[in-house]
Amino acid sequence: MQQDVCVVVPTIREYECMRAYFENAREHGFDLDRLFVLLVTEDFCDVDAMEGMLDEEGVDGAVYDGTRREQWFESQGVPAFSHLIPEASHAQTSFGLLYMWANPQFERGVFIDDDTLPHDEWDFFGRHLENLDRTDEVESVRSDERWVNVLYQNDEEHGLYPRGYPYSAMDEAVETDRRHLTDVVASQGLWTNVPDLDAVRILMDGDLEGQAQTRTEKADFDGDFVAEPGQYLTVCSMNLAFEREVIPAFYQLPMDENEWSVGRFDDIWSGVFLKRAADLLGKDVLTGYPLCEHNKAPRPTFDDLNNEVPGLELNEHVWEVVDVAGEGADTWREAATAMAKALADGDFSEWNNGDFLNHCGNYWLDWLACLSKVAPPADQPTADATVADD
Repeated sequence: MQQDVCVVVPTIREYECMRAYFENAREHGFDLDRLFVLLVTEDFCDVDAMEGMLDEEGVDGAVYDGTRREQWFESQGVPAFSHLIPEASHAQTSFGLLYMWANPQFERGVFIDDDTLPHDEWDFFGRHLENLDRTDEVESVRSDERWVNVLYQNDEEHGLYPRGYPYSAMDEAVETDRRHLTDVVASQGLWTNVPDLDAVRILMDGDLEGQAQTRTEKADFDGDFVAEPGQYLTVCSMNLAFEREVIPAFYQLPMDENEWSVGRFDDIWSGVFLKRAADLLGKDVLTGYPLCEHNKAPRPTFDDLNNEVPGLELNEHVWEVVDVAGEGADTWREAATAMAKALADGDFSEWNNGDFLNHCGNYWLDWLACLSKVAPPADQPTADATVADD
C-alpha cells in the first residue's frame, strides 16, 4: 500500500496519545503503512523520546522541533520563509502543510491534537478517508445569520457555541434539509468530553480552569452534516482530515508571535477561508463523525482569555472580508490569492487591532509564494516522490 496520508500532530506534552490512534487502526484493520506521522514540536521537548515512540509502534514518521524546521527551510532553499511558522503555537501545524506540499505522495492529511483520543466504535483514519470519498445524501444546515453552530444537534439541552463562533450570530434560526455530497475536501470530526469553547464562554459556564463545566457526550451528536453554500462554520483542527488540494487556502495564520498578541484563531480563521474557497469551487466540508475524546488539561481560563481578547472583534468581521473576495476563482490558489489580497490591502482601522488582518494577508501571500518554491516539478510522478526528510 502506498504511503499516501500525512498525519500532523502539534505537540509539546502528550505525544503518547498517538499510541491509542495506532491501536485503533490495528483493531479496525486500517493499514498503518499508509501513514507518515509528523510530530511538530519545540527545541525544549524530548525529540528522542518522540522518535522512540514511533519506532516502538512501527509507524513511519519524523519529528521536527524548531531547529529541524529551520534546517528544513534551508534544505528546501526557502530560508526567507521560515517566519511563516510561529514558535510554540498551535499554528505550527502549517509546517505539516508545507511538508505535505513538498512531498506529493501525500494525497491527504490528518490533523490530530495531542489532548485527544479516538472513540473505539469508529475506525478513526478509515472513517475520515471514507468521508473524503463520499457522494451520499446527508443533512444540510443553514441559519438566518449565515453561521452554523457545529453543536446545533442538541443545543437546546447544552446551549453551547464553539470557539470562534461570532457572538453577533448567536440566537440564530436554524433550517435543515437533505442534499447529496459532491466533492468532499475536508472531514471534521467533533469531540466528546471537554467542548471546544472560547474563554468567555468557559467563564460564563462557571469554569476557571479552561475546560467548561458542561461536557458533551456521544448522544449530543447525530450523524454527519454540511453547512449550505454561503454559510460559515467553525473548523477545529484537533480532529480533521483534508485533501492535499486545499493547502493554498488552509494556511494556519501567524498567531501568538505578533505585536498585537492575537492568538487562538489560527484554525478558526483558516476554516473560514477553507469554507469560502470550497463554496467558490463547488466543494463540500463534512462535519460530524468520527468523534474524538477531548481531554483538555486544566489551565487558567484567564490565560486563554488574554490570548483571545485582542482578536475577538476581528473574529466578528473576518468572514465578511473574505465573503466578498474570490468571485470567479477556478482554483484553490486563485481563491486563496483573492482572500489574502483582501486582507493585505483592506482598511480595518475601525476595528481593534485591525492592522493584524493586513499582517495576516501579507503572511498568506508569502505562504502562497513559498508553496510555489517548495512544490516539486509538475511532471514529477506522485508515486515516485521521495519524502524530504533530514
